Amino acid sequence: MKKILSTLFLCFVWLYANDSNTTFFDDVADSIYKTFNFEDIDDKEAKKYMKKWGGEEFALSPYRANYILPLGWTDFNYKEWTPTDGDYSHFETEIQISFKLNIYDNLFGYGEHYYLAYSQRSFWQLYIPSSPFREHNFNPELFVVFPVGSNMLYGLKNIEYGYAHISNGQGNIKKTNNSDAYPNLKNRSRSINYIYAKFVWQKSAMIYNLKVWIPFWWKKALSDNPDIIDYWGFMSFKTMYFYKKHLFTFKIRGNPVKLKAGSEFTYSYPVSHVKGVYYYFKMFKGYGESLIDYNNNITKYSFGFSFSR
Repeated sequence: MKKILSTLFLCFVWLYANDSNTTFFDDVADSIYKTFNFEDIDDKEAKKYMKKWGGEEFALSPYRANYILPLGWTDFNYKEWTPTDGDYSHFETEIQISFKLNIYDNLFGYGEHYYLAYSQRSFWQLYIPSSPFREHNFNPELFVVFPVGSNMLYGLKNIEYGYAHISNGQGNIKKTNNSDAYPNLKNRSRSINYIYAKFVWQKSAMIYNLKVWIPFWWKKALSDNPDIIDYWGFMSFKTMYFYKKHLFTFKIRGNPVKLKAGSEFTYSYPVSHVKGVYYYFKMFKGYGESLIDYNNNITKYSFGFSFSR
């Protein structure tokens, strides 16, 4: 409990220690580059690229929400997957980084945009001795967005097609030649490769999307977890509702054939004097909270800060 309280205290101190007229990030940027003089450089091309190096250009942009949630609580007893893990706590910290890179535009003349994206979620058992990371989920993607922007079709704005891989980067110890030497180790490998289509609509301050995906069904792709689609599902529906400074989201993902699903609700509100930082609350209920526990029904509440919405 002392670790939990001290972590929350440090977060709030960090937020409120900054002057209300400037932000922490502005101060950092100024302190790094304010001593450099770019204007007296005669070489125009060198001057241009030195300015870019000085922070005027950054090719990556947010994809999903980027956040750190110092305090998360679950009703589930997380499993120990290696003998050295020890007893996991019901309290943990969750971190997500997610960004995309625009790599090309208008290849076929439809005004489409091509992207590479990468997302990673990490589950950190911060409040137990040695503070191990319980799980990482890695999710690279390649996708194209076709703008529609029509007032017809119920306000359909764009259609997205892509390829994605999601895994926890773990191996299957039972398939190695040394598996007999580690009888207490369990198979931690979890992965799905899939192609997907996503349809995005807008109605006033509400944005919602429907996403469907098809996993690659060849034997090797799902051999470590052949029933993962039963729980993880093959479709999702998400709504985003903006009300003044507030943002509410609700997402349900699952397999309607098997009657298995996972749902997620989030709420965010801007921190008044720190640019680009939001209070962030997340609640999850159902299957697929993380890949390692895809077949466990989990309820989890988390609170922290996001840096994109």
